[in-house]
Formats: sequence, structure tokens, C-alpha cells
Amino acid sequence: MPLYTIMMNDEKNKVDSNSVTYLKFLHLSEALRTLEKFPALDAIEERLLNQCALFWLDGKAVTVVEAMKSSEEISPSTAHRRLKNLRKKGYITLLLDDLDNRVKYITYTQQTREYFSQLGACLTKSTSA
Repeated sequence: MPLYTIMMNDEKNKVDSNSVTYLKFLHLSEALRTLEKFPALDAIEERLLNQCALFWLDGKAVTVVEAMKSSEEISPSTAHRRLKNLRKKGYITLLLDDLDNRVKYITYTQQTREYFSQLGACLTKSTSA
């Protein structure tokens, strides 16, 4: 039985509906991550992909160097290795700058779109009764 079901039925330690919604989302998103369609991401890879997605959402291009410096908790060398992993797993591609071949832009792939779409569906489902 999922934890959020237990928490909802426990009168003594009842949690608010927002907590239950979040727990439902976690449960659904974990199930999504076990699908073979999406190669597994470790916490750092997922964080980097999410940080890139925030750039993309704002209509901004993100370079490899920017992504490597985007988090104080992740060293640039670790970030670079994880970006290489994301590329191998099919979540990102790299495009060379037209004027300076030293600059590489990170772009999302169809797989990334599908992954975020499925996470969005999990969020929508977790908010429904």
C-alpha cells in the first residue's frame, strides 16, 4: 500500500492534502523512472537536465560551460561527466556555435520531451482525486 494511502487513513498523524498530492507525484514519477523507455538518471544527471530545462523554458540557449557552472554543489568536472552521460543516454545533444567552434550549446531531444511530458502527466494525475 502506498505511503500516501496510509498517511491519509491515519487519523492521529493525518497530513494535509498538498503533502498527499506530492507523495502521489513521487510515487507515480518513480514508476515512470523504472520504464525501459527512459534510461535511468542519477540525481546529478536529473538535476542538470532540470537546470537546462529551466533555461529552455525561458527561451535561452545554454552552453556546456554554463551548465557546468550552474550549481555550487556540483564540481565542473562532475557536471561535465554527467553531461556526457546525458548525451550517451539520449537526453541531450550538443550543437557547435556558428562563429566559435569552442562553444557548444546543449539542446534537448525528442526523448527529453517525452520524459518531461510523462512527468507532467504524473503531476496532473497526482492532483486529480
